[in-house]
Amino acid sequence: MVGLLLYAVYRLLRGSIALNIVVGIILLYVLWGIVGILEMPLLSEILGQFVSVGFIALIIIFQPEIRRFLLYIGNTTLRGRAGILGKYLKTNVREGREKNIKQIGDAILNMASEKVGALIVLPKHLNIEGYTDSGQIIDAKITEELIRSIFNKYGPLHDGAMVIYAGKIHAVSCVLPISSNPSLPPGLGLRHRAGLGSSENSDTVALIVSEETGDISVARKGRLETGLSKKMLLAILDEHFN
Repeated sequence: MVGLLLYAVYRLLRGSIALNIVVGIILLYVLWGIVGILEMPLLSEILGQFVSVGFIALIIIFQPEIRRFLLYIGNTTLRGRAGILGKYLKTNVREGREKNIKQIGDAILNMASEKVGALIVLPKHLNIEGYTDSGQIIDAKITEELIRSIFNKYGPLHDGAMVIYAGKIHAVSCVLPISSNPSLPPGLGLRHRAGLGSSENSDTVALIVSEETGDISVARKGRLETGLSKKMLLAILDEHFN
């Protein structure tokens, strides 16, 4: 169990500078143990002062990672609970699915052809850490015309992300966290980094349209895929709404 826990922590920290900090703290603990075995009281006392506040320091340093870990556990629990209840309760979650896929897909494809920048976030559960509080709650019907009009660069709500949840456009002009992944290309725009950041901390799928190139991208599970075709886009939407 300890091994599985350590592996889960490693997966969350992989690719970030936090992993180097963890290695440094582990080496400090190892050095403290060696000093104690060699009976060096003064050096042991000095290192002991660092170790005694190590837990508090870990909470401060790894606050984003701890938050991500707790979100990961919560999301997994919710998915498991939903799977169990789904065996006994029949819900009408498929109503309007094909229509929503068509409306969103047509809007994205048309915005891509016109090079209109857009960021659409599709959470499976509304647990995106209160990001919608920074935007405007509208709870509107999903239509291609409404999506395109919101992202019109002359409109007051075109900046930020659109959150589509429970078959409605839940909120618009939302501020999302920016990904700090050091391996991202330096020329990647803010819209792509925000979409990727939202997928790192929750179970969301973020669809991005580049304003410069008209390229369609998707961010999910902390990974960014670019150059989506119409077929790939519709497959992603179909998978999400299913």
